[in-house]
Amino acid sequence: MRGGLSVMDRPGTTIAFTLNGREVSVGTPPGQRLTRALRDELHLTGTKVGCDAGDCGACTVLLEGEPVCACLVAVGQVEGRRVDTIEGLSESSPVTRRLQDAFLRHGAAQCGICTPGMLVAATKLLEANPQPTEAQAMDAIGGVLCRCTGYRKIVSAILDQGEAPVADSDPAAGKAVGKRLRRLDGKPKTNGTEIFGADETPAHSLLLRAIRSPHHRARFRFGDLDRYVAEHPGLVRVLTARDVPTTDPYGPIPPFADQTVFALGEAKFRGEAVAAVVGQPAAIEALDLRQFPVTWEELPSVTSMAAALAEGAPLLHEKRTGNILTRGRVVKGDVEAAMASAPVTVEAAFETGFVEHAYIEPEAGFARRVGDRIEVQVCTQAPYMNLEDIAKILGIAQSQVRIIPTAVGGGFGSKLDMSVQPFVALAAWITGQPVRMVHTRPESIMSTTKRHPSQIRMKIGAARDGSLQAIDVRADFNTGAYSSWGPTVANRVPVHASGPYFVPHYRALTRAVHTNLVPAGAFRGFGVPQSTLAQEQLFDELADKLGIDRLEFRIKNALSGDQPTATGQVIGEGVGIRACLEALRPRWREAREEAAAFNRASQGPLRHGVGVAGMWYGCGNTSMANPSTIRSGLKPDGRLALHQGAVDIGQGSNTVVTQIFADALGAPIDKIDRISADTDITPDAGKTSASRQTFVSGKAAELAGRALRAQILRAANAGEDAVIQFGPGQVTVKDGAHERRIDLAMLPVDARGYVFSEEATFNPPTSPLDADGQGVPYAVYGFGAHLAEIEVDLALGTVKLLALTAAHDVGRAINPTLVEGQIEGGAAQGLGLALMEEFLPGRGENLHDYLIPSAGDMPKITSILIEDASPVGPFGAKGIGEQALIPTAPAIFNAIFDATGVRIRRAPATPDRVRAAILAAGGKERG
Repeated sequence: MRGGLSVMDRPGTTIAFTLNGREVSVGTPPGQRLTRALRDELHLTGTKVGCDAGDCGACTVLLEGEPVCACLVAVGQVEGRRVDTIEGLSESSPVTRRLQDAFLRHGAAQCGICTPGMLVAATKLLEANPQPTEAQAMDAIGGVLCRCTGYRKIVSAILDQGEAPVADSDPAAGKAVGKRLRRLDGKPKTNGTEIFGADETPAHSLLLRAIRSPHHRARFRFGDLDRYVAEHPGLVRVLTARDVPTTDPYGPIPPFADQTVFALGEAKFRGEAVAAVVGQPAAIEALDLRQFPVTWEELPSVTSMAAALAEGAPLLHEKRTGNILTRGRVVKGDVEAAMASAPVTVEAAFETGFVEHAYIEPEAGFARRVGDRIEVQVCTQAPYMNLEDIAKILGIAQSQVRIIPTAVGGGFGSKLDMSVQPFVALAAWITGQPVRMVHTRPESIMSTTKRHPSQIRMKIGAARDGSLQAIDVRADFNTGAYSSWGPTVANRVPVHASGPYFVPHYRALTRAVHTNLVPAGAFRGFGVPQSTLAQEQLFDELADKLGIDRLEFRIKNALSGDQPTATGQVIGEGVGIRACLEALRPRWREAREEAAAFNRASQGPLRHGVGVAGMWYGCGNTSMANPSTIRSGLKPDGRLALHQGAVDIGQGSNTVVTQIFADALGAPIDKIDRISADTDITPDAGKTSASRQTFVSGKAAELAGRALRAQILRAANAGEDAVIQFGPGQVTVKDGAHERRIDLAMLPVDARGYVFSEEATFNPPTSPLDADGQGVPYAVYGFGAHLAEIEVDLALGTVKLLALTAAHDVGRAINPTLVEGQIEGGAAQGLGLALMEEFLPGRGENLHDYLIPSAGDMPKITSILIEDASPVGPFGAKGIGEQALIPTAPAIFNAIFDATGVRIRRAPATPDRVRAAILAAGGKERG
């Protein structure tokens, strides 16, 4: 209290406190969030903002030595007190520095957005308890959410206790592939200096906020917008569809792109933008957007696929006949005859709902006009797609657009789509001033794409000996109000719904259906997790009917390289599904025996179960061009430049692509300078999606490295087996007994300053699919199988994952630590899909009501890496990002049946659904 008023009551004052060991003061309202003071006033952006509600923990700092969410602390509450952030702890705390090193060695930082919060929380734990238990470590980080890692490597790093380094030291030239190198971009993630979408803004930037529809469907009419601007000092402009230079739609998949920057007269889903306000930050933040002059006329909406497909349903898009966006089809053999003759068949219907991406970093970025060009700095998975779309929106040449990707705090597919880009680009182009936009968490969840809800009916027939005879699939996917990636899902699922098994007769027909709901888009797996959830459960039912062990049934039918897939493709080498399934055999037998013994002895409501599921996934686009280009050069000082435009969203492409390039060239990693994604200085490496970057961009890097090596060897008149040594200002080439030194300073340089340079492009060899879906949709497939061990409480319906064993054929593990990280992170998202995650539009638009797995939900994961090399991939490598998610949920669902004797046909298997299924079955359970 000062003068009778508490600091929180003083309208404007200077607040002093100790920050990272030094005295500071800020002139901000006492009720302002501490995060805002730290980031905006004191420019310490290591403290991240993921929710502004205390749900994600990304903003964790120490207040008087105790971890708190800075977004829930008012600046007035820290007056005269001590605050420590990741920046300060990195300098002052030996515990933090040891933790940072452990995080790098264990691969505990992936995208990095949660890493500062994790490190701060773990620092507090280790300062108080240098040798914590695993349970204590999980409890310490329990308030910090991570969407990438699956938590296990974070826990391992915290429990490190000075063990021998997990990561390899820098390898010799030509020995990088296969090594557990520390993430090359890891240090900024651990010390808080990494720049994400909201972390950097030009001085004097304007702020933009979108006006979004509160209804699933509504016509709207604006009031006097000029008057609204005039009545609000600091407001610069209101933007609507009339301000867009071109009304051509933007979107990732022409000709299906159908969404405009702002809705044109009618909003088709809750959260669709109809306008945007632009102005000085203080003025924009003071606005009550509920008072914006827009009148809504709510219209009848279609919010289910059944309603959209019903006779007489209103058309959501006038230029289409009906509400079916597109259809997918793969047909092989005679399914009707094969099914009729199959002695054993099973059939069921399955359903899944919307799933939110829930990355910890909300969408953010800024744009600025530079002469007749527009520059957009943003968190994105697809810089060149963004470039093309921004040029179309503004009606300018693509050469007038520059996209600068920031670090991406999780993407998983949704950051393929443009969220803030069109708004800030349009505003900056029109006003001539820099404009920034940062989604709030509710805005992010309300308006961005989701995993497609699905309704799948599948029938499978088999011979008495267990050989698969036929699979028949009908699947509908709710693509929401606009196309987004609906065509990709509708076409990818029929290719994959056979699973990695040989099926002589096959039919898969899919539809993407429009509704008045948030668009569904790309999300780790593009529809394959939904179809696999159906198929792998029916496999268990079929095996049980036949009296065959469930794992052995899959092994018997596992696809081999000389058998045709459902599309007629004969893959040849690199088909490792049988090896993945066989790798689970020892644990399968042990786990089954242990579960049976537990259930026999259990006197209470707990039951254990074991489930297994297999998967495959084609890397890259389906039967479409999918090129990546990589550029490299040797500089006069003897260092190498790698122009690597593949956006790393946490999966590790910055490290993996560099490892591949280094070995192809025969150079040590520490001689390579990586030039990160930027459309002005890196060639197009394609979008980061569909598990393509290690495979496609990695192959381009291999080709570029080999070409640069060949050029240097030619200059030295040396043979292919010669050794190249890169030194300051020179290159030495040793070819047997002969040695030649090249003085780089004596050589001419090209326009980019290189004495030698190469650029290589790789486009995977595929072919179009015919009318029956026959052809070569992918050049490379990844394979995998998961074994889930669970515990079910029959009285409550709760399910706990006790252990997961994950076997994956990755072709070649370029960096095993990063591969394991992808497996663990994918498994965590698979757990969420199985047990807790379902987004209901209009509800749960926050990370408190929408649940994702936390540290305590994730058990030990045993990763088994199978290396059945692909002849096409770089050094034999395949993708892993999508693959790791796909088999987790069906393995858990199969384990639920194993424990309870009841089948759950709708995901997620929430306690109420599990309990209802048990009651419907008479309360009986398997012993």
